[in-house]
Amino acid sequence: MKGIRLIRGLLLFAALFLLAIPHAGADGGKVYHVPLENEVERGLYEFLDRSFGEAEKAGAETIILEINTPGGFVDAAGRIAKLMDETELHTIAYINRDALSAGAFLALHADEIYMDPNGRIGAAQVIDQSGNAAGDKANSAWLASMKAAAESSGRNPEYALAMADASIDLPEYRAGEGKLLTLSADEALEVKYSEGTVSSFDELLATAGLEGAEIVEMNETFSEKLARFITNPVVVPILLSIAGLGLVVELYSPGFGIPGSMGVGALLLFFYGHLVAGLAGYESLLLFLAGVGLLIAEFFVPGGILGIIGAVAMVAGIIMAGADPAWMAISVITALVITILGMVIMMKFFGKRLHLLNRIVLRDATDTESGYVSNANRLELIGRMARTVTPLRPSGTAEIEGEYIDVVSERRFIGKDQNVKITKVEGSRIVVREASDE
Repeated sequence: MKGIRLIRGLLLFAALFLLAIPHAGADGGKVYHVPLENEVERGLYEFLDRSFGEAEKAGAETIILEINTPGGFVDAAGRIAKLMDETELHTIAYINRDALSAGAFLALHADEIYMDPNGRIGAAQVIDQSGNAAGDKANSAWLASMKAAAESSGRNPEYALAMADASIDLPEYRAGEGKLLTLSADEALEVKYSEGTVSSFDELLATAGLEGAEIVEMNETFSEKLARFITNPVVVPILLSIAGLGLVVELYSPGFGIPGSMGVGALLLFFYGHLVAGLAGYESLLLFLAGVGLLIAEFFVPGGILGIIGAVAMVAGIIMAGADPAWMAISVITALVITILGMVIMMKFFGKRLHLLNRIVLRDATDTESGYVSNANRLELIGRMARTVTPLRPSGTAEIEGEYIDVVSERRFIGKDQNVKITKVEGSRIVVREASDE
């Protein structure tokens, strides 16, 4: 009897022990699902950094990056790859359509890769800002990065190199010499650049043994989406051009209205986006504001040096706010050219004048046409006769009814003691003509 009770107790203890152990197939722990979409740039890095941080704090075991990107910037891809390498989380890249260029590089840094049946991975040649193939130095560094990415996940680096180097000949995968390698889902599975092909996210979870996992969806906040849009290399020069044109049009308009508000708003959006994206620090904003202050001071302090320093500080602040100083310099030059063209159009075709200068520069002239004279006009003298006291060469003195006045000859030299007729009076200028000319 005691033996039966002992056996029952052992069986009960064993059952409780088994229940206490989490079943791998039924519970995959906590999994974070993070979209990696659109261009790879610094704004995306900030979002992924937040996602990885939250996943690690929450005790997640796996993070799935759902990739659909045409590529992006090498520096941003490098930072994201480092983020993936340094995390303790198990990383899975789910290529839901495209992982091209920098997207392929990031997928290779994942512990596992799964692809949609219509997915593609490859075409990872590094290009410069003009859209041409980068120089030998940049290309060599990128090839080394692609090779290291493949080797870090135990994959054959030949295919990674063929994605970035058109000189590698792989005709069996439509990548003969002169063409970059892009693998389909089946081809990636064949060369072991994919662990499997799945048609949906749920199928991915089942294939990866994560069916019972708690899925935490990560989404970009409105601020992160806005920051990514604002920091897009195409949007930056447009935003700066709007700022320049808005402020220029405001200079030609009385008061402060819509154009000025648009210009200031564009600048605020520029710095806001770059601050949220982590591209700019407050030092760049402070430098820009200091430049604005120096430009304003230039209106009150003569010399011009404050204005030059202020303009340089503003440009430096804008360039410092960007991820790539060279691209930011191009954006600033583009905006300056458009702004100057706007000024020329306003002046030449619309005949506009700078209203701001009207408040600083004295434009009024005290001329006769405007009704200004140095003394009272003696219009009553017009038509009266006088006699020259001195020769008029052409100016001199004449007498009229005992009064000596300064006069000037209208046409030619007039001798002394000649009768003259007063023909015009303009303030202190009295014009006479010899009486014999009448």
